Order: sequence, then structure tokens, then C-alpha cells
Amino acid sequence: MTAHATSVAPAARRARRKASPGLGPIPWVAPAAAAILFVFAYSMVELVKGSFRYQDAWVGLDNFKLVLTDPLFRTAIQHNAMLLLAVPVLVAFALCAAILLFESRRGLAAYRAILFLPYILPIPVVGVVFGQLLQLNGSLNGALDGLGLGGLTQDWLGNPHLALWTMGGVIVWKEVGFGIVLFLARMLSLPEDVYEAAKLDGAGFFRMHLKITIPQMKSLVIFYIISEAIVMVSWVFNYVFVMTNGQGGPGTSTVVTELYIYRTAFQDRAPELASAAAVLLFLSTLVLIVGFFRVQRAGEGTFGD
Repeated sequence: MTAHATSVAPAARRARRKASPGLGPIPWVAPAAAAILFVFAYSMVELVKGSFRYQDAWVGLDNFKLVLTDPLFRTAIQHNAMLLLAVPVLVAFALCAAILLFESRRGLAAYRAILFLPYILPIPVVGVVFGQLLQLNGSLNGALDGLGLGGLTQDWLGNPHLALWTMGGVIVWKEVGFGIVLFLARMLSLPEDVYEAAKLDGAGFFRMHLKITIPQMKSLVIFYIISEAIVMVSWVFNYVFVMTNGQGGPGTSTVVTELYIYRTAFQDRAPELASAAAVLLFLSTLVLIVGFFRVQRAGEGTFGD
């Protein structure tokens, strides 16, 4: 009896420990969570406070009114909106390339690595390289002249009507690799028997992918659209800064919201106006993120659909 009680007691204690939640991983996560909270939450609070002040005096919404009525800020917003037109191009390129790789399978690892390489390159490196390639006397125009296509040569970054679209093309080249790898990974996880059944039923290439592949990737496509929309709205500063020497030129043809914030804060010495513009940019990005989660909840499915 005593031996039985001795063996039961430790088991009962272990059961009680498992039943009680305790602190669990909280002590391990707390330091990192506190650091993240301090860096981001404190910064956001100070940013919002600064947007309502001028020289330490409360001015309410005056900073926002000045920013929203600034023609340069409106131009920057318009340019960000125009760059959003590159998102459908990114999705189409990424889907087509992923489907072609999925169908061929030959040399898949090598092609996947080559197509993903631009995405992992640092943006300043990409900006410097393309800044040299796309000059009026750059390598691209030299190659076109050498091929007898001199009529196609342009001042890709010096023409105010082309500069923003050229920048968008560089961003597409840089970002499309992420979508290809993302979509291809999902395709490779789809059950092959579904495709075999579709082929037996006489489904062709286009019908098979339109009716089987793309519907099963709907939520992943939405995720990619939202993430790239955020890039076009709030992550294009490095491209513009490097390729235009921080000027957003020629003229104001490539000024985007982030560059406007930078110039307002450090060149015009108006940190309060820069804070107001930054808050507006944050809110627009937040709208995209909230929109993504609302679409998910509305029934678009999960990433594993």
C-alpha cells in the first residue's frame, strides 16, 4: 500500500502541474516583447504627439491641414497611387512564371533560385545598377543602338513622363521573385490526382489552371496583392532616393510620400509636418492591412485553401 501511494503521488503532482497553466513561455517572450513594444509603440506615440504640435505648442489638426493642402504632398500621393498599377502586373507575371515552372519541372531548383535572386538583393544595389543602366548614355540604350533599334532609346530616368514608370518597372523586376516562389510552393503542395483527373476529362492547359490552380490559391493571391500594395504605398523610398540622388526628379516626377516625409523633416526642417504626413501614410497602410483581414474573414479562405 505504501509503495503504491509513493508511486501515485508523483503522478498526481505531474497531472496537477499539467492542468495548471502557469506562466508558460511568458517569461521567455517578455523581454523581446518589451523591447518591441518600446521601439514601435513608444515611437508611434511620439510620432502622433508630434503631428499635433508646433514648437511644443498644441495646434490640433493644423499640421494635417497644411500637409493635405500642399501640392507636393498631393503629387506624392498621386505617384504612390500610380505605382499601385504595378501590382496587377506583378501578380500576372508571378502567376504565369510559377505555372510555367510547375508544368516544366525540369531545372526547377535552378530557375527558382535565379528568379528569386533579385528579391534578396539589397535595394540600394538594385537602384545603383539600374541607375547606371537606364541613363541616356547607359548600357540599355547602347545595346539598343548596337541592335539597330536606336529608335527605341529613351532618357528613361531623365524624361519626367517616363521616370516614374521606369521606377515601377525596376520595382516589378525586384519584387516578382517573391511571388513566383510563393505561388510555386503552393502549387507543388496541391494534390496531383486532381490534375490527372482533369487531364482524363479532357481539360486543356488554360482551363486546368483557371479552374483548378488559381481557385485553390485565391487567399494566397490576395495576400500577395496586399503585401505588394503596401510596398507601393510605403516601401519605395530606397528606390527613389538612390536612383534620383534623393531629389525625386526630374522635377517632382518621382516624388513619393516617403521622400516627401524625408525632405520635409530633414531638408525643410519641419518635423511636425513630417510627423503629420507620416501618420497619414501609416493610416493608409493600416487600411490595406485591415482590408486584407476583412477579406479573409468574409470567406476568401485561409492560406492553406
